[in-house]
Amino acid sequence: MDKKNMIIGVALLIAAFASMMLTPKATPPPAAPATATQSTPASATTPASTPIYTDANAIAPRPGTRTTEISAIIKTAAGVKIDLLANNFVEIRLSNYGGAIKEVALRKFAETLDSQQRFTLNNENIEQMLGIMGLLGLGEETAYTIVSQSAREVVYRAVFENRIEVTRRYALADTSKPGTDPYQIRHETTFRNLTDQTLPLPKIALSLGTVSPINDGIYGQQHNSGYFDGEDAHFTEYTKLQGGGIMSFVGIGSRDPVPVITKTSAVHWASLSNQFFTSVLTPDQPGRALTTRRVPVKAFESSPDRLNYGLSAETQFDLDALPPGGVATLGLDYYIGPKEYKRLANGDIFTQDQDEVMNFGFFGLFSEILLTTMTWVEGWMESLSPTWAWGWAVVITTLILKIVFLPLTLIAAKSGKRMQKIQPEMKELREKFKDNPQKMQAATMELFKKHRVNPMGGCIPILLTMPFFFGFFIMLRSAAELRFESFLWANDLSSPDTIGHIMGLPINIMPILMGATMIFQMKLTPQPTVDNAQAKIFKFMPYMFTLFCYNFSCALALYSTVNGLFTIGQQLVINRMKDDPLPPAPVVTKGSKKVKNVTPKKRK
Repeated sequence: MDKKNMIIGVALLIAAFASMMLTPKATPPPAAPATATQSTPASATTPASTPIYTDANAIAPRPGTRTTEISAIIKTAAGVKIDLLANNFVEIRLSNYGGAIKEVALRKFAETLDSQQRFTLNNENIEQMLGIMGLLGLGEETAYTIVSQSAREVVYRAVFENRIEVTRRYALADTSKPGTDPYQIRHETTFRNLTDQTLPLPKIALSLGTVSPINDGIYGQQHNSGYFDGEDAHFTEYTKLQGGGIMSFVGIGSRDPVPVITKTSAVHWASLSNQFFTSVLTPDQPGRALTTRRVPVKAFESSPDRLNYGLSAETQFDLDALPPGGVATLGLDYYIGPKEYKRLANGDIFTQDQDEVMNFGFFGLFSEILLTTMTWVEGWMESLSPTWAWGWAVVITTLILKIVFLPLTLIAAKSGKRMQKIQPEMKELREKFKDNPQKMQAATMELFKKHRVNPMGGCIPILLTMPFFFGFFIMLRSAAELRFESFLWANDLSSPDTIGHIMGLPINIMPILMGATMIFQMKLTPQPTVDNAQAKIFKFMPYMFTLFCYNFSCALALYSTVNGLFTIGQQLVINRMKDDPLPPAPVVTKGSKKVKNVTPKKRK
């Protein structure tokens, strides 16, 4: 690979990472609208003067955070009760106020590296998970009564205006049966008409809760909501609501923050995700829309003055009018757990392409192949090196990738060396035809034809391998399997491998090694004839790429370092190989016959 092709690859990587990772500074949230005060909580039976809904055609946008009145109700009401559904994987905490999920603790995942506390989804408690949204009298301001309760199931009940009975059932998956997952629960909300008249029902919305940054190094770039319309998955990224833009820090293409984004479509499943964890709501009947909001959340202790934001989302459903004594049930499966591709790709359990929640994007096929390979390698390495199994999985998968594409890489390297040999002749052509670009182009193509050099011979192999390398980078940034997994001196492959600080700046060894391998690699590759400006760019690229990736996850830097070390060894071998002689110019033919020499022979 010559430097020109290397610079193309590096530039493509930088462009991709910039579009995925670079975000502007947070902006203050819009002020919440004033609300009326409320001194007492609503009961299970709402006064008859309260309407069922204010708008039967749509759910009006709400402020980004719950009102202080509702917060006060939840915190001060004497009848608040937290119920628990748990297995070896999840601990689901439900509140009788709203009859919904307050938060979910994941028992297999720690909050921080050295913490005994479990990682908790929806710990901000801004919105309840599966809470009924937009309908006063049925949401978290209302106390539900418990109808029944067991170790695996709880059922809540409330009566609205003595007209509609609402029951809400939650049940853990029975993992002893096939087709179940321990992170999944079953939920039904049932409406029953208690009157002798037909009652229209509003367009109900169920909340997916709130996701917030998992540490002060992740500002929400990898937060998103998503839905599946039956054919494709669509996502609303955090950056779409945050505003700004890739070049906004220099005043180019800046966008204003957007408080709410609603996408109207068939919703076969809806999701709300952070970097490693997700909640996926799969209704029995498709919903009609997904609404996503950017909401302020608690600041980190390490940066108390920095504004911190998360995402909330809710799915909207249409319900038919209830005849006298009629019943309508909104049923769904709800997954709350890690973004593990192997788990979510199990078609016996998740039958509607829920693995798309991984959001691998355009290079998804390549990411899936590589993650499947890496998971297989980790299973094999678990018995040999249980502590470093995932680190070895990254290393070995990288080597497998390099070996598979070794023939293409050799073709590119040979093409680069052959191109290097004709550089003197190309320089002469540039000097000879410097005032006539058309003749210079024609002469250059004739030179390529004469020596059988393909000018794209070095680029095509690079372009063929690039999707796999992009897929690897995208996959490694959000693989929950790597969280808190150690390798060599790194304690967490999903975070920078910081070993200390100098004047407040972190010392990350793996990105430094990555940069060193890139510099050495560029010194080994053939040097095309370039002007001074291009030469300076070539020399600057390794340093720029190192700075850009300095605070990326250790797994990404490990992949790049191993990739660079293999390429260095490969280039050393190529440089020692005997150069192929330049092919001679082809014999001029007419059709398929050689042109006969008609020059008369000299007489002796």
